[in-house]
Amino acid sequence: MARLQGGDDVVRVLSRGPRPATAGWVIGDLATGAGLDAAVAGVEVVVHCATTNGKRDVETTDRLLAAVRAAGTAYLVYVSIVGVDRIPLPYYQAKLAAEGLVSGSGVPFSIQRATQFHDLLVRLFAAQRFSPALLVPSGTRCQPIDVRDVAARLAEVAAGEPAGRLPDIGGPALRRVDDLARVYLRSAVRRRWVLPVRAPGAIAAGYRAGHHLAPDRPYGSITFEQFLGTSP
Repeated sequence: MARLQGGDDVVRVLSRGPRPATAGWVIGDLATGAGLDAAVAGVEVVVHCATTNGKRDVETTDRLLAAVRAAGTAYLVYVSIVGVDRIPLPYYQAKLAAEGLVSGSGVPFSIQRATQFHDLLVRLFAAQRFSPALLVPSGTRCQPIDVRDVAARLAEVAAGEPAGRLPDIGGPALRRVDDLARVYLRSAVRRRWVLPVRAPGAIAAGYRAGHHLAPDRPYGSITFEQFLGTSP
């Protein structure tokens, strides 16, 4: 929201719950459709970042698009993930289906795919906090990007013209997952072995092949170390 408020535009944020004394918040629920018509009334651009980590992304996107069409909204921006069309992860498949709804909706649109956020890696590492070793996928690199960098990009896209599927963007550098795990452990002041493990299946193979990366399109500037508040 802060990225969009820098100019003269009036910005609304859709929320399921009230935000007392906070200007610009409107109440609505993508899961039920309640409040959506009022939320998008008179809006020129909608930036759709909401996600539910599953098939409900398709349903909620469909509801939002119906409200946007009814309101005559001129432009919708959708944020997605690099590799949703190449890695058979169920969550990715839902995101890809939502992309299809956006592109076939008749609403002018831009779709911006980005690589994985820093905090996703932190959650994956932290989930193993009671394990004697930190297990990571072998032969796999990541290109983590900061949410603030993605927010800056979405603000750029929203200020521009509908452009369809945009080039993917990624974080500032490609990093081995085991190296990122060691950075995390140093930041958390924990001493444990980092154990690369070769995971089976098509999903792991897709990550090893780098289908989730955008090596030719680095956009972000905030590194994993900076995100964690450590030195490189």
